[in-house]
Amino acid sequence: MFNPRRRSNQLVSCLAVVGLLLFSCTADAEQTPTEAPKKPGADQVELPGITIDSENKWIDVDAKVALDEGMLEVIACTSDSREHESIVVVQAVPSHIHAALLLIGANNGHPAMAKPANEEKTKWLHLPPRGDPIAISLVIPDPENQDKTIERPISDFVKRTENEPAVEGDDAKQEEDAVKAFDTFVFAGSVVQQDNEGERHYLADINGNVVSISTFGDEVVCLPAKVSQDNAALMWSVDSTHLPEVGAKVKLRLKLKEKPDEEADR
Repeated sequence: MFNPRRRSNQLVSCLAVVGLLLFSCTADAEQTPTEAPKKPGADQVELPGITIDSENKWIDVDAKVALDEGMLEVIACTSDSREHESIVVVQAVPSHIHAALLLIGANNGHPAMAKPANEEKTKWLHLPPRGDPIAISLVIPDPENQDKTIERPISDFVKRTENEPAVEGDDAKQEEDAVKAFDTFVFAGSVVQQDNEGERHYLADINGNVVSISTFGDEVVCLPAKVSQDNAALMWSVDSTHLPEVGAKVKLRLKLKEKPDEEADR
């Protein structure tokens, strides 16, 4: 199981690499996304299990295939967390993945959250996830030539759950939005919280949610709309058509996408 104190030390180490203020993704939803760091060269930074390609604006994260069938709540997780509902298990610390994304120029936002709309906390604002757009793919062995690799979009490994239950109202609209946007995720950036002893914890380091397709509120990367994690609302399952066998080594590729013109001008 994850050790929060050990993970806190790893987070501090990561912060030393990219600067103390890079992880400004806290519970304040009005906060602007973290500015990309000024760096001598992202390719000079060593983060275990991660390869940074600053020219092409992507990072590759070492991973292993975790499932070849079953329902999904996440695309990628850390070991001893959600392997039973994730396509891959990554071999890197989530806060290091956050740092690597910052180093290729991605700005984090925040996961889905609820924020009080008045001092009495009788009304709440439900805010969707936000952050720079990220394309996700897997780099896998070429079945025709094991000495080569091929890249496939993550949608090639996910399918709609058979006999999925009907949902209504706002939840249906949110999930339909998520379906349409499946080719684009957002760099939410998890959440940093301080415990009673004053130590800061990057929650994805503790809970293991790296790339989610259900909303947990602490994921590094997620769909751009809130999606229920209730069993009755799960929509996705593994499509193993092109997936290597369980345990096979692959690369999880996270690539910064260009923003639409209207977003870039804001």
